[in-house]
Amino acid sequence: MTDVQSMLLAGNWVKDRPLAPVHDPATGQVIAQVPQGNRDDVDAAVAASRAAFESKEWRTMDPAQRARILQKLAALTNAKAAELALLESRNNGKTLKEAMGDVRFAAWTLEYFAGWCDKVEGRTIPVPGDRLDYTLQQPLGVTAHIVPWNFPVQLAVRSIAPALAAGCTVIAKPASLTPLSLLAWAKLAEEAGLPKGVLQILTGPGAEVGGRLSAHPDVDGVSLTGSVPTGVEVMRAAAANITPVTLELGGKGAHIVCSDADLKKAAKGICFGIFMNAGQMCWAGSRVLVHESLHAPLVEAVKAEAAGWKIGPGQEDGVRIGSMVSQGQRKSVLGLVQKGVEQGAKVVLGGTAPADARLAAGAFVEPTILTDLGATNACWQEEIFGPVLSVMPFANVDDAVKLANGSQFGLLNGVWTKDLSTAHKVARDLQSGMVSINEYPVTFPQTPFTGWKKSGIGAEQGRDAMSFYTRTKNVNVNLG
Repeated sequence: MTDVQSMLLAGNWVKDRPLAPVHDPATGQVIAQVPQGNRDDVDAAVAASRAAFESKEWRTMDPAQRARILQKLAALTNAKAAELALLESRNNGKTLKEAMGDVRFAAWTLEYFAGWCDKVEGRTIPVPGDRLDYTLQQPLGVTAHIVPWNFPVQLAVRSIAPALAAGCTVIAKPASLTPLSLLAWAKLAEEAGLPKGVLQILTGPGAEVGGRLSAHPDVDGVSLTGSVPTGVEVMRAAAANITPVTLELGGKGAHIVCSDADLKKAAKGICFGIFMNAGQMCWAGSRVLVHESLHAPLVEAVKAEAAGWKIGPGQEDGVRIGSMVSQGQRKSVLGLVQKGVEQGAKVVLGGTAPADARLAAGAFVEPTILTDLGATNACWQEEIFGPVLSVMPFANVDDAVKLANGSQFGLLNGVWTKDLSTAHKVARDLQSGMVSINEYPVTFPQTPFTGWKKSGIGAEQGRDAMSFYTRTKNVNVNLG
């Protein structure tokens, strides 16, 4: 008998709804059942969130006390990291080591934003006459968080932590495929002392639950990490109420590997940036632009590095590439690889499911490298969201920058060179919200995670996130 989960609605754990199965994608087995929330549940959650916000218990709490609660939640997250990671590995398919890193990063994020609680400050502004003019930074209000399936806990906490630090109330909607770790984490939030209604977790269909949250007139802000089509729908729904949004969407990251790059270091970084999490990352470095003098050596170096990336169930020792999140995702990835091959790409590694019979029931894809692509090839232009790397040579750096920028996306790009002048110039000219030089990928709770073009609007992490979850009020006082 599979475990029946509950969702957190208005301070109560609720399960008396129709249930949907949750799978382990490495085996195809059902590991849990979760309730299917509906529009009425969303309305009830928003009402509870509004009541919790208006009660002033959280938003006007001594900021230092809010910080202590978030610090306690961070400590509990660390203390339960092994349990949360195992749950996430089973539900998502990623390796246990990756899942553990995700949970630790979530705890670090909570620690960082706990430090912001008592540092949200206004300012005084010099104005003419006998007046005092100042600003207040006040919490945004009721916030909705639509969470993706690729990093279920880490990316949920990435937006929840600053919202809570600012004094907002939170309604989070986990992805239907991967709700388990966030539901477990929410119990830790209760233990940490969050007041009733400040945090709610609603499970259910994305179109119904997520759609209603985005369009709800009493939601004050929406944060989504997801695909471009989903982002468009969320933005359209929010626009009806002029609700502000933060959207972190797709990516098609490009590495620019210059002729003086450290080949071994670059190969390791490139593999890490595309094969980690089975390539299911918005910031994956899925394209490589390498100087023509290094094209063949780099391809061989990446192949050699990839050979050490064992494929298998995420809980097995030594596994570095776990299952994809679902059979549907695997089908999509392999379909795009086939499309790329039909358009002229050459498969020099992988390109299919593993031959190992033990893995036949899972959603596994071999690490894949493609060469001989043109700039219009589907695998060069489309976000594959799998362990697929496309490699193209360039003659000079200016051409490489143009090719890297020739994408609808602009999230994270990488540069590999020993010449700091070149590194800084290329970083300046790349059309992306983030650039990483001589390592890939990397981010920290205090650094903005932000995309240009169709990669998103706004920023997660750092002071930029706090800006989204607060709003400015100007106060003018006539002292005469």
